[in-house]
Amino acid sequence: MTVSRTADFTPLPTLSALAAALQAGTSTSRELVETALERIAAPQGQGRSVFIEVHAQAARQRADALDKLRAAGTVLSPLMGVPVSIKDLFDVAGQVTRAGSVVLSDAPPARTDASTVARLQQAGAVIIGRTNMTEFAFSGLGLNPHYGTPASPWQRTAGDAERRIAGGSSSGAAACVADGMAAVALGTDTGGSVRIPAALCGLTGFKPTARRIPTDGVLPLSSSLDSVGPIGSSVACCAVTDRILAGLPPVVPPSRPIEGVRLGALTHLMLDDMDLNVARAYDDALQHLSAAGARVSELRFAPLERLAHVNRLSLPSIESFAWHRKLIENRASDYDPRVLARIRKGERASAADYIELLRERADIIAQAEPLWHSFDAIVCPTVPIVPPRIAELQADDAVYARVNATILRNPSMINYLDGCALSLPCSRHGEAPVGLMLASGTGRDAALLMLGRAVEAVLAPLR
Repeated sequence: MTVSRTADFTPLPTLSALAAALQAGTSTSRELVETALERIAAPQGQGRSVFIEVHAQAARQRADALDKLRAAGTVLSPLMGVPVSIKDLFDVAGQVTRAGSVVLSDAPPARTDASTVARLQQAGAVIIGRTNMTEFAFSGLGLNPHYGTPASPWQRTAGDAERRIAGGSSSGAAACVADGMAAVALGTDTGGSVRIPAALCGLTGFKPTARRIPTDGVLPLSSSLDSVGPIGSSVACCAVTDRILAGLPPVVPPSRPIEGVRLGALTHLMLDDMDLNVARAYDDALQHLSAAGARVSELRFAPLERLAHVNRLSLPSIESFAWHRKLIENRASDYDPRVLARIRKGERASAADYIELLRERADIIAQAEPLWHSFDAIVCPTVPIVPPRIAELQADDAVYARVNATILRNPSMINYLDGCALSLPCSRHGEAPVGLMLASGTGRDAALLMLGRAVEAVLAPLR
């Protein structure tokens, strides 16, 4: 298998295709790494804004070692020898974890790998570098004044004024997979930070049940909501990576039959402010699923309307302020002002406010339990708008705040419900990227991934 290099900024083949080519000897890990590095370094590409650090020498050395190991008959996993990126939020022994900020530039290097990074290493992944992100992961837009802002593949060649956000906070993670700089990216998702950029870059992203994947060695945003998940080119890519992250055997779950699947299509709140491109793609996807035999029912889940009130003081703001308050005392001027303002919202919350917020969240999670038994998944657009222009968001704080709230709204609901969720591309080829979100309850990850493979197959003709 020949993988095109610098001139072609398209995703690498799926993990299964890469693994088959490596096993057949038609490709090598070193060749895949060189392809990724050439695309990162290409002057006409966006590697400089996508990556905060590139580990070129270490990646080449590891690829050579893994090629020798494979030649000796040892295959560690489908990720063995494949370039993988990690968000600049994860500890890697000997490296500084900056979290997309300059505030931590003089912090001591990590002593050990985060558990998730260690599991990727044990599976034979080649860590190609650390990807850019919203500073401290606190926005769904992906703008970063310190290291640049990665762009979505959509309309990127139309000129600087038309460049669109890749989405956040895992902006570099999605952009690097979209441009074939890595086959899979490791990200985090507190309110949609895996699913939003996946949707806005035409990729697949998976947010697991939070407690399934260890978060030690991951710089926190909101300890109650943080989860670790992958972005890839397919559900199978995300599923096998998720199992590695969870410490499970790296096998792809089977697809389930789509006929008779119960899908609850949310009809309120999640569809507010939806633009015409998203509405058309979403309706098209539901029609295809219905025609394939899925039972799509309109759904109104009233407790979702309480979430805005429950989160009026912002759980991420409260928990992030607790982590940042000492840094803010000494380094406030070094923060992205928009991120700092969001963190400081948590300063005015009392201990009683925090305890009450956690209690109300637990109550809504309990109310949602019958929902997960009534449907195999609930569905809605991952994001109700197409990728907005970077320049417009940079220029106006009010526009930034409004668009950020709109983009975070749908995916963050699932974090608050302690669920799991997939974002699948559902727009037609050549049109603006749109994501279809499938979500289910706590611990239903395996069933959701099986369903995701079936939905992906139904939507394939659109792609």
